[in-house]
Amino acid sequence: MAKYDFDDLMSVGIDIGKDVFHLVGFDRDGQRVRRKKIKRLALIATFEDLPRCIVGMEACMSAYYVSRALRQMGFEPRIIPAIYVKPFNKGQKNDDNDAEAIAEAALRPNLKTVSEKTQEQLDLQALHRARSRLVSRRTAAMNQIRAFLIEQGITVRRSVAARRNSLEAIWDNRSGEISLRMRKLILGLQQDWIWLDKRIEMTTSEIKDVSETEKGCQRLMTIPGIGPLISTAVVAAIAKGEAYDRGRDFAAWLGLVPRQNSTGGRTILGRITKRGSKYLRTLFVQAAQVIMMRPQNWHKFSFGSWLEEAAMRMQHNKLGVALANKLARIAWSVLNSGIDFDGKDNEIAVAI
Repeated sequence: MAKYDFDDLMSVGIDIGKDVFHLVGFDRDGQRVRRKKIKRLALIATFEDLPRCIVGMEACMSAYYVSRALRQMGFEPRIIPAIYVKPFNKGQKNDDNDAEAIAEAALRPNLKTVSEKTQEQLDLQALHRARSRLVSRRTAAMNQIRAFLIEQGITVRRSVAARRNSLEAIWDNRSGEISLRMRKLILGLQQDWIWLDKRIEMTTSEIKDVSETEKGCQRLMTIPGIGPLISTAVVAAIAKGEAYDRGRDFAAWLGLVPRQNSTGGRTILGRITKRGSKYLRTLFVQAAQVIMMRPQNWHKFSFGSWLEEAAMRMQHNKLGVALANKLARIAWSVLNSGIDFDGKDNEIAVAI
């Protein structure tokens, strides 16, 4: 590769792996002038010998670390969603072709890129991911206990409170119907359940502490239906929302907009796209469902009249998604404007 002049290097695409990175570089004429496979530990040393240019990478594990490291060296890193890289991929799927596609995508001026997260955002995001995993494990333990009891002819209601209360009653009144081995197994699962409860409570408490000190979270919690969990998850994902031009773009990123299959001037809309963050989308839909459970409070909200009219023409679940879309747009507006939501703020209404 010595015959090429790296001074004309325009962009470099990095296919990030766990231990190995693949690099492909293009010059100003669009010719490939660099193709190299490096170890992760050799990243800094390799880029020190390259001219400062655009460096593209897919949004994936460790992309934010690589982006921060290269930015400190003077490069212009661009984190690109994988869905936007796929159209540039030529030939078969391999690491070199992926890196080449990333390098080409990074040069597109109108391509939406992912905002670089700070260490505080990554820490907060990690808290949410850990809590989500713990909740999933607790649900699995509870379901397994319920399944084992059904095999013994003992049925337990599905709610969490009912399962807790039923277990105590079963040990007191019906323990003779369960074999000793099965009893030990269920008791062990119950101990796992209790331990997971404590871990979830500790993680949730830490998230609430962050929400009390973070100004963006405090502003978001002025919106109906949004509490510590949603506010911290939104701040961890988008900070102040600079990556989006308006609230509709944020709602579209969450997948809370209809899927389009339009052609010939005909607008054909289907189910929601479900793109973006499934975790955040779920939280917003849950917030919408909580608001819908209390129709007597709708008149207190600025969107109460819209909600009452929509409830008359929409099916319940469809209304929940529509309300979640509106809450997401309001959340972006509150973060972007730095103004608390009081239901009457004209600046917020315009931004939505």
